[in-house]
Amino acid sequence: MDWDLVAERSNGQYAAEDFERTAYRLTAEQVLYHADRGSRAAYWLVDRYERLFREVLDPIGIELTVNRQLRYLVATPRHGASTPASTMHTLVALVLRGVYDEFARAGGLTDDGEVVVDSVELGEKFRLMTGREMPSKAEFDAALRVMKRWGIARRGSDELDDGAGYSVVIRPGIIEVLGETALARLARWGNSADASAGNEGPEEEDASETAEGLNDEA
Repeated sequence: MDWDLVAERSNGQYAAEDFERTAYRLTAEQVLYHADRGSRAAYWLVDRYERLFREVLDPIGIELTVNRQLRYLVATPRHGASTPASTMHTLVALVLRGVYDEFARAGGLTDDGEVVVDSVELGEKFRLMTGREMPSKAEFDAALRVMKRWGIARRGSDELDDGAGYSVVIRPGIIEVLGETALARLARWGNSADASAGNEGPEEEDASETAEGLNDEA
């Protein structure tokens, strides 16, 4: 793609570096939100030149999704990551996807299409959905940093009154990053947990089955 030519045709509104930087961010960050101040310019650039960005990303096996209703971009690899996510990170992501779906059905989304849940409630959801205890605070904080890097969740700014937890924001891009296959796998984990009640817990699964587009080293 000749970004210099595209930039020239924008009558000085954009430089070639703007296109190159945005294409790189899509491949590196996977999800970009207009709601995030640092990503607004990138969102509008892709919104305007979507066809050209598709032409750049398609040959390297990346599918571009532009959600104009909730204003976010998702660059989804068509092939799995070479280093799949850990089982714990996969489980946290699956639970976040299940909680998002649950809140969405109940009309519990914010104007930006996000779900806000406190970490204590999320811990209970984690136990119910997987049959496992919530990871320690340090482990969960580390997992949330990975979820933020994947563009599917972040730690909120609200702390609980008793200091026992904090808010977690689940972002709408999780629908594309972890689709219906993820929900089906979460159901399998729940069924496994029910069947093994009173035992050590559900049998381990290969984390790469669901989080094939996710990479702990991203």
